[in-house]
Amino acid sequence: MNKLVKSLLVAAAFSLTAGATSAYAQEQAQSLEQLLELVKQNRAASQQINKEREAEFTDARADKQALLNRAKKQLADEKARGESLQTQFAENEISLANKEQELQNALGTLGEIVGVARGAASETIGRIATSIVSAQYPGREDVLESVAEAKEVPTIAELEELWLAWLTEMQQSGKVVTFNADVTLLDGSSENRDVTRIGVFNLISNGEYFNYNDSAEEIQPLGRQPEGFVLSAVSAFESATTGYEGLYIDPARGQILNLATQKATLEERYHQGGTVGYVITVALIVGFLIAIYKFVTLGLESAKMRSQLKNTENPSSKNALGRILKVYQENKHADTENLELKLDEAILRETPSIESGVNIIKILAAIAPLLGLLGTVVGMIGTFQSITLFGTGDPKIMAGDISMALVTTALGLIAALPLILVHAIVAARAKSIVHVLDEQAAGIVAAHAEKKE
Repeated sequence: MNKLVKSLLVAAAFSLTAGATSAYAQEQAQSLEQLLELVKQNRAASQQINKEREAEFTDARADKQALLNRAKKQLADEKARGESLQTQFAENEISLANKEQELQNALGTLGEIVGVARGAASETIGRIATSIVSAQYPGREDVLESVAEAKEVPTIAELEELWLAWLTEMQQSGKVVTFNADVTLLDGSSENRDVTRIGVFNLISNGEYFNYNDSAEEIQPLGRQPEGFVLSAVSAFESATTGYEGLYIDPARGQILNLATQKATLEERYHQGGTVGYVITVALIVGFLIAIYKFVTLGLESAKMRSQLKNTENPSSKNALGRILKVYQENKHADTENLELKLDEAILRETPSIESGVNIIKILAAIAPLLGLLGTVVGMIGTFQSITLFGTGDPKIMAGDISMALVTTALGLIAALPLILVHAIVAARAKSIVHVLDEQAAGIVAAHAEKKE
């Protein structure tokens, strides 16, 4: 009996755990009959729920089967359609090949005319689109695009357009025409002005050269105008009303002019010298300032000495010759040897002030080429470093250091040559003054010796 009760309790517990609600699970049986009745009720409820689930699964299975059947039918239809299209594609390919063969047979020698016309039209479009004549007559190449892209034999009218395009280009290449057009300036603004076209070579306006940008269909100024003498010829040409005026033109239709404007100016080449170049410039300026100062001071001293030579009886202490004459007057009664020593001493006192600064110019003239050599060495070191890092594939990487190496050498020589010349002139002026002093001192000694005799 106890085993039966335990079995019923275990069965009731499993039933309550599997499907009973919380209300039934918390209910407590008062007797075995109530417990049995409770188990039966839960069992019936569970069976009803299971039947409902089975019905739902059965309905869903039927729907899924219907969907599967429908998908299989669509797949079969598409496979049949694909086979039909593949067959039709193969038949169309055969038909196209036959039609192309019929077309080639029908064209005969006309096929060569199509190829020639298309090639000539393509070449003409490229030539006309980049021509500066299109700046005056835009859109000339649009008519020829149909000929260049055509697959059939061109018409007579289309061939005439091709012929007229070449004829117009040849005719305009020999004309100098001024026309009004919009010009796009370097700052992006647009300005309407008169532009002169020199054949098919150059465009000029307001004393400057212009280019025609075929991609943007705009007239644009050069990034940098050529040298001044070239622009002066343009200004003279535009201002002329009669007769003939010379003008620089680019036979390569602007290519040479563009390359010429890319050349570095003298200022840019100077700055390529870098720090060494600036030091050489400072040396040159300092040397010239010293030379100018010595020119002025020696010139004034020479003028005062010439004035003193005219009045040797009244020596002045404001010039070297006057100070030497004063030494003579102070030692008139001395013997010849003492007087000569006194005059030599006076000349030695005057010489440093006369020759001061002259040796500095000489030193700067010697330093300048050495600084240039230093810049050359530094530039070559930079060049080898660039080669080590980047190789020799791109010469532009090494161009900066090579420019520095060459420019500093040139700057050193440019600074040394005038400094050497200036030093020679200043030294000669100083020596001439010292020579006058020596000459006058020797004359004074000779005159004094004659008086003693």
